[in-house]
Amino acid sequence: MKQYAEIYKNELLDQIIPFWEKNSLDKENGGYFTCLNGQGNVYDTDKFIWLQARQIWTFSILYQKVQKKVAWKEAALLGADFLEKNGRDTHGNWYFSLNRKGRPLVQPYNIFSDCFAAMAFGALYEIEPRERYAEIAQTTFQNILRRQENPKGKYNKIYPGTRNLQNFALPMILCNLSLELEHLLGTEQVKNVTDSIIDLVINQFYHKESGLVLENISDTGEFVDSFEGRLLNPGHAIEAMWFIMNLGIRKNDTTLIEKAEEIMFQQLEHGWDKTYGGIFYFMDFKGHPPQQLEHDQKLWWVHLETLVALAKTYAYNQNPKAKQWFEKVHEYAWHHFRDKQNGGEWFGYLNRKGEILSDLKGGKWKGCFHVPRALLEVWKTLENDS
Repeated sequence: MKQYAEIYKNELLDQIIPFWEKNSLDKENGGYFTCLNGQGNVYDTDKFIWLQARQIWTFSILYQKVQKKVAWKEAALLGADFLEKNGRDTHGNWYFSLNRKGRPLVQPYNIFSDCFAAMAFGALYEIEPRERYAEIAQTTFQNILRRQENPKGKYNKIYPGTRNLQNFALPMILCNLSLELEHLLGTEQVKNVTDSIIDLVINQFYHKESGLVLENISDTGEFVDSFEGRLLNPGHAIEAMWFIMNLGIRKNDTTLIEKAEEIMFQQLEHGWDKTYGGIFYFMDFKGHPPQQLEHDQKLWWVHLETLVALAKTYAYNQNPKAKQWFEKVHEYAWHHFRDKQNGGEWFGYLNRKGEILSDLKGGKWKGCFHVPRALLEVWKTLENDS
């Protein structure tokens, strides 16, 4: 497995990062262009907060963990200055999107903007320790905790009381975000937040009888037989398991690590398309037709997060099953998502058969994050593999 470390390192440093450095930096207005076509040309100039924040994080982490390149720090600060000036409303909530010059376009209805802003400024503080960066990260995190019971607040369209659901995405992100901010939050707060989330994920979202992780459950932790309650998102569940593996390693909790590994394999085996290969985007718990018309698409981030989870599993215990699955997913991802003609960033969206649906390299939901983070994680995880 060690040979993969060099492959992933070279792809990150020779292809992916140069693509974003060349094409995405808005040096006139600040921040980043994320809507880039197959050749890297900008096709829309709107700026989406969580993609702006994720790119700040990416360049900060590269500077911290790979090489102290001045250009990487400057790229991180380009985004941070833009978000610090334009990104929040008067209550400290982060907007969903801005126009090119930083004027708000979409209200702060989505708490994930806040999650990735906290993550961004927390990482930036480690390479550029200005107190205001720490303050932004900390106050944003506390705001997330205050809003977690009703993340959308006044923008929530759900009628209260009839079918109150908990969604898996926020607990999943908080697992990782808490660890990312430990240098600012302190060990005790991280433990308090993550212990409760681990319990929620393992004992409520994880449906023990089926071995599957539900995307939505009732507010009392029960299965709800509806479109939302039957929804499965294998990629989300697999990504969450490598977050929980990291927590288990930090806690030196072998039982937790092994449980996360078990659940990860269950989602992967259930989510793998046995006809065409790749991992389904959405599925229905009971096998009914999902409401999402894109349910059988194959998405870049799902496969990349799976590669990270498998690499971490193999590095932890040299499980031959992890090696077998890693090689299988690697072959699929590198053959289908990687742009073998133009190089640079990977494609994001395939149909069920693995054919490219769109040649975009970045857009409203895809930016400088999942590909570079996964390549970095796999590289660093496997480089010391014996």
